[in-house]
Amino acid sequence: MATRWDPFQEMDRLFNSLATTTRDSAAMPMDLFRAGDHYVLALDLPGVDPGTIDVSVEDRTLTVRAERTARSGEDVQWLVRERPAGTYARQLTVGHGLALDKISASYADGVLSLTIPVSEEAKPRKVEVSHSGMATPIEQSSGQQTIEA
Repeated sequence: MATRWDPFQEMDRLFNSLATTTRDSAAMPMDLFRAGDHYVLALDLPGVDPGTIDVSVEDRTLTVRAERTARSGEDVQWLVRERPAGTYARQLTVGHGLALDKISASYADGVLSLTIPVSEEAKPRKVEVSHSGMATPIEQSSGQQTIEA
């Protein structure tokens, strides 16, 4: 069997591994969007055992941890190995106005989806303006104002 070695590809791979700020964010890309009165955070976690996924919130910090195990075996000869293995974590600082005690999570097709509702206190609402039942008309005559009861 022929093996392919491209020195430029290897240099590019090495540069990208050094240029990436953290292994965690590269291994756990995410999307975040608001839909109505909740936020949705979608994290790509292909090949992760769902039993290793841990989501926690502590003092406005949301932490997601997951583990991807490497395929092992003594009879395996790697030709290319680009899929990282190990434990990965991603932390996000969340703002006020979110109901962190009501986060829901689901994992399907290699994507972890977290739904984070906006707290009731942070939702826009109308304020009712009350008024007394008696209206007082104001008349204006020759520069003087007269209030009639």
